[in-house]
Amino acid sequence: MTGSSSVPAFWARLTAVYALHGCLLMLCGNDWGWWQAWAYSVLFVSAGIGMRLWAERLHPGLMAERAQLLKAPGVKPWDRLLAPLMGLSLGLLLFLVAGLDHRFAWSPHFPSWLNILALVVATAGYGFSGWAFVENRFFSAVVRIQSERGHAVCDTGPYRIVRHPGYAGSVLSAFAMVLALGSVWTLVPAAAALVIAVVRTALEDRTLQQELPGYREYAGRVRYRLIPGIY
Repeated sequence: MTGSSSVPAFWARLTAVYALHGCLLMLCGNDWGWWQAWAYSVLFVSAGIGMRLWAERLHPGLMAERAQLLKAPGVKPWDRLLAPLMGLSLGLLLFLVAGLDHRFAWSPHFPSWLNILALVVATAGYGFSGWAFVENRFFSAVVRIQSERGHAVCDTGPYRIVRHPGYAGSVLSAFAMVLALGSVWTLVPAAAALVIAVVRTALEDRTLQQELPGYREYAGRVRYRLIPGIY
């Protein structure tokens, strides 16, 4: 590993952030015996940390690139707003709303079989995002052209299906969380994440077609951004 990603403290902080999301569910839900929350938290932490470890093993330096966040050179001005909003809607807000919903019983009861089925769907969503993560060595956390890293089009793996598989898998998992945790109100941050993803992918596509050689041709081969056959 190189850069900040070679420092154990980097991974410790990352693990703590993911673990805190799980704790937020329990604290807001005021229920440490909530098995659905435990199951989703284990999935969230293992997928988030696991795919990053795997990606860094395949693409040394990728985590250093992602760790720069908004400090990276050439970040598009509009993404300085959309990137944090995307992270907020897919992370903190989802867990906060789901926990409070459980605590105050805002939503009707969901059967366990539906919780389990939704956990399977969420796993598929995280798996699809993780596949994109390990396939694309330029999988940055922000929209920018990584000229110093030899930025090139990735058109393999899940990128043969949709142009933005990372977003697609993450949004799918967010909607699965509604049923996995039995929280109708998490539809609000999940829907917000979908809207942000639609706007962000449109702007990102425009940037890449204008500034990344070969992307316009790639977009002609892979027609859909997020949902095959729809968008």
